[in-house]
Amino acid sequence: MFKPALQNSFRAALMMIAASSLIGMTTIIAKMLGQGFKGESLHPLQVSAGRFGFATLTLLILLLIKRYKFEKPHYLIHFVRSIFGWLGVTCMFAAVTLIPVSDAISISFINPVFAMILAFLFLKERVSPVRWLAAGIALVGSIILLRPGFDSFELASFIAFGAALCLGIEVIIIKKLSGMEAPLQILSINNSIGFVISITAASFVWVNPSDRQWAELFTLGVIMVTAQSLFIQAMRMSDASYVLPFSYLTLVFATIYDIWVFKSQPDWISFLGAFTIVLGVIILSIKEFYEHQDTKI
Repeated sequence: MFKPALQNSFRAALMMIAASSLIGMTTIIAKMLGQGFKGESLHPLQVSAGRFGFATLTLLILLLIKRYKFEKPHYLIHFVRSIFGWLGVTCMFAAVTLIPVSDAISISFINPVFAMILAFLFLKERVSPVRWLAAGIALVGSIILLRPGFDSFELASFIAFGAALCLGIEVIIIKKLSGMEAPLQILSINNSIGFVISITAASFVWVNPSDRQWAELFTLGVIMVTAQSLFIQAMRMSDASYVLPFSYLTLVFATIYDIWVFKSQPDWISFLGAFTIVLGVIILSIKEFYEHQDTKI
């Protein structure tokens, strides 16, 4: 029977940070595809299909090399997780093509807050006051970057909000599955189901991608499956309420990539929001470090 790995908060934090850096890359690639960067644009449904398709292909090759055999998959749980994952990814890809990347990701950071609450309610995880404080500070940083006002209440903002809700639910399902099945099995089944769902939806808006777009879709799929792997490993090693706030760093990475690729110029509000987010993560990591030191005494 599959046994969860022992907790290792430091390694879990590093894996979540690495996953965040890769997820930031996927938002930029999705923006390039959705806005027609140096070419025609692709519909978000088609971008999502490419992401799941090439991720599935990557995993299939790995499964064949390792001659991997599935062990008692919980298909119903996988299907529910895949539905929410596909909805979340598709909504996020749509949002980053309609509003600034920093705004879309800021709204998506309600995702860990949803997941934290769900982990407390359904997984019975203990969430200390300091963890709530750290998550709250990071959330404030997201709100700063959102620049609250009438402009925030547009369709794209609600699409990003929907992405956050769907991905928050998916996180809790991942946490449940991570204690029941091996990471490679979880990734393979999820991406396979996601591909079937996404390619069916994309068939209604399909256009033939250019050679450049095929390359970008391939890169998107490979990067995303790598990020997923790191994310699942991080969730296996520590409490969801501890590792999830590190995902706020996705905003920092995505902003840097956006400056590099699209030559965007963040204002002082962007820097203030990013600083606030990082502050929340630092507080959380310091608290966790001292808790582990106390347990060793």
